[in-house]
Amino acid sequence: MTPETGPAFRPERAITDSIMNPNKALWEKGDFTRIASMMRESGEELVQSLFDQFNLHLPMRVLDLGCGDGTTAVPMARIGAEVVGIDIARNLVEAGNKRAKEEGLSNLTFQEGDACKLEGIADESFDMSISIFGAMFAPRPKDVAAELLRVTKQGRRIVMGNWIPNDPESFVSQLLKISAAYTPPPPEGFVSPMLWGVEEQIYDRFPGIPRQHILFDRETFHFRSDRDTADAVDTFRLYYGPTMNAFEAAEKNGKADQLRNELLKLAKDFNRSQVDGTTVIPATYLRVTVNHS
Repeated sequence: MTPETGPAFRPERAITDSIMNPNKALWEKGDFTRIASMMRESGEELVQSLFDQFNLHLPMRVLDLGCGDGTTAVPMARIGAEVVGIDIARNLVEAGNKRAKEEGLSNLTFQEGDACKLEGIADESFDMSISIFGAMFAPRPKDVAAELLRVTKQGRRIVMGNWIPNDPESFVSQLLKISAAYTPPPPEGFVSPMLWGVEEQIYDRFPGIPRQHILFDRETFHFRSDRDTADAVDTFRLYYGPTMNAFEAAEKNGKADQLRNELLKLAKDFNRSQVDGTTVIPATYLRVTVNHS
């Protein structure tokens, strides 16, 4: 297990009368909409690329699993697809439904759900299932793969976007690697979400799919902001669950400033903006296309 595959994703228990799903606690802890606001343009570009590459035609019904507040679900609905976004975090579902209402997208709905067990979703419900940096964080990856196959129609596609462990070209992979160095070891039995970025792991998780029907491409998302890199780092510090965990642990050890300085240097090194005081940070990821035969 590499450093970034564990501690930054340490499950949390909410202080409630009952034990909350650890993944739910993690993603409701912050406000991922603040991060997603920097990813809107890349989400739109990805959706358009899917239509162009696969020559998709309407009408079609699409599942966006681990959808957040709609980085890919909203542009998919704008094009005219009927989209169901499912996320484990109630606050993100509420934010997504608010966006859909504000844009008048009656063909887009968001609902709470667990990627490991899609209750209430019938077999072969969707013409395409996508999950961009979402379902990769669910704790039981083989269950996630099985559910994606179950709800996607035969002969159609599943598309995932997954961060790649140790990737020097990915800002997010490096951010998580740095953050993990400041947090305690993960619990026994923990399966790193970063393993979704390893090709052999993908084959193992979709055992019934011939290898030639699983395609891999390196693509790039961009985090864009009209503010500087220090603001981008503070956005991750304050609103992104894994980074929030890292800073909480670092503060206990008197190392919060050290962690922030490392992340600030990382952001400055990655920033490709040509305009002073603004931020354009590329993050390479593995795009996985599973042809469900």
